[in-house]
Amino acid sequence: MKTSILKIAAMVMFMVTLGCEKSEDDNMMNNLSAAQITELKGIAASGTWTIAYYFDTDKEETAHFNGYTFTFNADGSLVATNGTTTVNGTWSVTDSDSSNDDSPDDSDVDFNIAFASPSDFADLTDDWDIVEYTAVRIELIDISGGNGGTDKLVFEKN
Repeated sequence: MKTSILKIAAMVMFMVTLGCEKSEDDNMMNNLSAAQITELKGIAASGTWTIAYYFDTDKEETAHFNGYTFTFNADGSLVATNGTTTVNGTWSVTDSDSSNDDSPDDSDVDFNIAFASPSDFADLTDDWDIVEYTAVRIELIDISGGNGGTDKLVFEKN
């Protein structure tokens, strides 16, 4: 009897441990509701943002965007300016079922950014997965389908 109770306790502990492990997908907001998507769009479109952190596969490149503010306009246009230079792009938040998503998880919502040039800004072009967002911070991640590298992009409100 004592052995059976110990075996059951060990199995329960094992199952609890497995249940507590988080995968990369668990750290992302893969299944935002329609209300959350609307909320995120509203947050992004309110005010100006800076890039607080940008990691491109194997190195941190935040400094490439120092001095730039980003405005996510409600019409889908995205404007980055540093006072003398303006770079135009587009943005959207979409369910991956309706976007060109390279993520293996087809149930996630993407924060899409597109810049044609210059090259530093073109590097931001992607269908980013949403890790988390608040009224003053939007944290995004992309795991490349080609080389498996991980990019991370964090916007903070000014």
